[in-house]
Amino acid sequence: MLSIRSVKSDSFIGKCVELRGWVYRKVSLGGKIFIVLRDSSDIIQCVVDESKVNSRTWSNAEKITRESSCIVRGVVKSDPRAPGGYELQVSDLEIVGLSEWFPIRGNEGVDYLLDHRHLWIRSRRLQAIMKIKHTVLEAGREYFNRNGWWEVTPPILTSSACESGATQFEVNYFGQKAYLSQSAQLYLEALIYTLDKVWSLTPSFRAEKSRTRRHLAEYWHLEAEAAWYGMEDMMKVVEELVYYMVERVLRDRMDELKFLKRDTRILENAKPPYPKITYDEAIEILQSKGVNIKWGDDLGADEERVLTEEFETPFFITHFPKEIKAFYMKLDPKNPRVVLGFDLLAPEGYGEIVGGSVREDSYDALLKRIIEMGLNPEEYKWYLDLRRYGSVPHSGFGLGIERTVMWIAGLDHIRDAIPFPRFRERIYP
Repeated sequence: MLSIRSVKSDSFIGKCVELRGWVYRKVSLGGKIFIVLRDSSDIIQCVVDESKVNSRTWSNAEKITRESSCIVRGVVKSDPRAPGGYELQVSDLEIVGLSEWFPIRGNEGVDYLLDHRHLWIRSRRLQAIMKIKHTVLEAGREYFNRNGWWEVTPPILTSSACESGATQFEVNYFGQKAYLSQSAQLYLEALIYTLDKVWSLTPSFRAEKSRTRRHLAEYWHLEAEAAWYGMEDMMKVVEELVYYMVERVLRDRMDELKFLKRDTRILENAKPPYPKITYDEAIEILQSKGVNIKWGDDLGADEERVLTEEFETPFFITHFPKEIKAFYMKLDPKNPRVVLGFDLLAPEGYGEIVGGSVREDSYDALLKRIIEMGLNPEEYKWYLDLRRYGSVPHSGFGLGIERTVMWIAGLDHIRDAIPFPRFRERIYP
């Protein structure tokens, strides 16, 4: 079966082809009907001339509606006036599924489009974004496979929190209390003792009350963990991975970037190494710009946006205060007030797309942090065991796929980086 993209070529001019797809647009003009057909690859204008087709084909062309599925047969022609420079002179049109009046006509509001997401997903905009996302995922998998990492499959149902317990989704697991995973990290740490370097791609769930342009309750999480890796080692992996994704999108998805009107200059300049600033330096920058913030405060979306104005490439922030970071992050031996942790922020106001750290490998130090954070050591007994039986220095990170796609594609809101967004007060469809 031929795709629309494949026949839009000089080598197909004058050849009779069969195409299958959906009606994107339809216009009647005199004795001709112009149907723009779409499939997953592209669109093409199909011209039905009443004087050149039989009555059945003409009747079908008159009857067919927007978003109807159909099979068209005809001869490929070159025409600079047609979308993409080629069109199909139709000889036969077969309706497969006649669409009712399509409820999306243009200029609908966000809530209406979310209510009809199962239909809005057909839009060329979302199609372009999903193709970019496919390439981001493909590039991530390819990077790890080429560099000696093992893909693993951690559980989605967990017995304890990885991050804040207040942001967990609780579920009834055969009469026991369980949670939807916030992160695969703790399980990845267990797997480094047998595979050294591991990674996974799983859904993660956060029950945060936040509803901003970059928050989702369910998102896809690309996570990695490696034995013997220090912070600098893992930051190097992060910048290599992110640039590998960017490079692949620029190579394979330029048509989609152009369709989305993405300014690619920032992406083209996103080559490692990336700049690094400490949390201390970030606070100084923010205060110099009049932001009301003090040392020890967490960096939110507004603060991150201000910081991104200072850089034209992704950049790292390192050495955060221990109070605002997770219990598993190793304290800096040179300054125990801060952790050996890092975030990677995307420029242009997009903010954090990766978070990582060195993990605490000492049993006593980890137990102390668990207690300090008000957590129950019994719930982390298995995790503490990893420090009792051959503990090693190790580090890891998590990359938010949708936030990364949001930046690469230049999107205004994260909801368009996932087919069916889940966030506060919305779960339809």
